[in-house]
Amino acid sequence: MPKLTSNKLLLSACCVTHGVQDGLSSSVYVMLPILAQHFGLGYMQIGLIRATHSGAMWLLEIPAGILSERFGERRLLVLGLVGAGTGYFALSFVVGFQGVLLALFVAGCGAAFQHSLCSSLISQSFREFEHRIALGSYNASGEIGKLAFTLTASLLLGIGFGWQSITLGYGLLAALVALTIWILLGVERTRAFPVMKSKDVKRSNSWGIKDQLGFGTLAAIVFLDILVQDGFLVFIAFVMIEKQVSTGLVAFAVAATLSGGVCGKFAGGFLAARLGVIRSLILFELLTATGILLVLFAPGNVSFFLLPMVGVFLQGSSSITYGTVSNLVHEQRQSRGFAIIYTIANAAAVIGPIIFGLIGDSLGFKFTMTIMVFLILVPLPLCFPLNLALKRNTLNL
Repeated sequence: MPKLTSNKLLLSACCVTHGVQDGLSSSVYVMLPILAQHFGLGYMQIGLIRATHSGAMWLLEIPAGILSERFGERRLLVLGLVGAGTGYFALSFVVGFQGVLLALFVAGCGAAFQHSLCSSLISQSFREFEHRIALGSYNASGEIGKLAFTLTASLLLGIGFGWQSITLGYGLLAALVALTIWILLGVERTRAFPVMKSKDVKRSNSWGIKDQLGFGTLAAIVFLDILVQDGFLVFIAFVMIEKQVSTGLVAFAVAATLSGGVCGKFAGGFLAARLGVIRSLILFELLTATGILLVLFAPGNVSFFLLPMVGVFLQGSSSITYGTVSNLVHEQRQSRGFAIIYTIANAAAVIGPIIFGLIGDSLGFKFTMTIMVFLILVPLPLCFPLNLALKRNTLNL
């Protein structure tokens, strides 16, 4: 892929896109208790709301990576923002539970057109040492967007704005950002988004995975990480309610967790580049399990103030795992490799909320969070085969 005339321009555009897309997606977490009360929903239905959005992303993540080889990432990034904005705009007008699911499905389709595209571009535009830090910055921008959008939604709900007004405004904002990205990354100003020739597309029928076992192990770790991450974020507000945390704090439970996630994304990429992938990953998984246990057993309001610490490690591991994809996939197939990983992550985001919702309905959230602790520790033994795979591919650990 040709080098970008300005890597900073590329990284900035990807970070803005990521921040808006992830911010839109995460704003739903804040509104779940409101939607549950408004439509009289159970925990499983709440999980289904999140799963519908993630399911749409799951369906289109791999097609997005493949389409980028023919049509170019710039067009698809803008298309994704328009699609996500349309979904949230429509959400402001729904009158029933099915309408919520349909609107979020449309938004999820739009959200699929960014993660694999941007991750591939960044990995190919920066050198090995730089690309981990750049990907850490990219991942952190998503956390900043999540924090900004969820905090804004929490504040607006607190002062009396309806959830419909908030989603309407967010939808319009996405459209405005889409126009800005289109102008910022104009074809005349940068050649960062080339289109593969038709003959190249026809010849490119492999996925480019250099190490099948290593890539499969990494995919399993990502699946378990996202399973717990998404389940925790979907239900943490309800856990706070069950622990009788002050009403004024409950609305900010997601934002508090994501505030730590911002630091975690930067820290994950930074530590992986310096301490090594395996050491950093083991550290983050152990501290995530410890943090969830502390939240589970800490009294009332104390548990709320532990959420930023949990967010650092809960969210930060993604910078480590996603930054490792490029070591296991050939350079010309980066978009496909990232598409596979993000598809697996989205599958976890579909399954997690539904499963944890069913368990929460049946056995309560104390048992649910105990299961989360167990699942987040499963990647520890998987680090051994991943370590061997990275050594086989000459990664300096």
